[in-house]
Amino acid sequence: MQQFDEPPIYWNDHEDIALKLYERFGDAFGESQIYRIRFTDLLEWVLQIPDFKGTREECTEGHLEMIQSSWVYEWRDSQK
Repeated sequence: MQQFDEPPIYWNDHEDIALKLYERFGDAFGESQIYRIRFTDLLEWVLQIPDFKGTREECTEGHLEMIQSSWVYEWRDSQK
């Protein structure tokens, strides 16, 4: 069976990052908890994602806000 590498993930790939975070943490964080995650923690978790190619220096507050929002949508979809 042939294995394919995941495509690289960058800061603008908010939905892909959110999916990876949801896969990692599952329902450990609900909607209100996701919005209360400190950006310093969120930044570190994103940098730990396999195939993530962005750098710490490229990160902006806007990226982290979009990742949080996308993560909430991912969590909501899983609750249906």
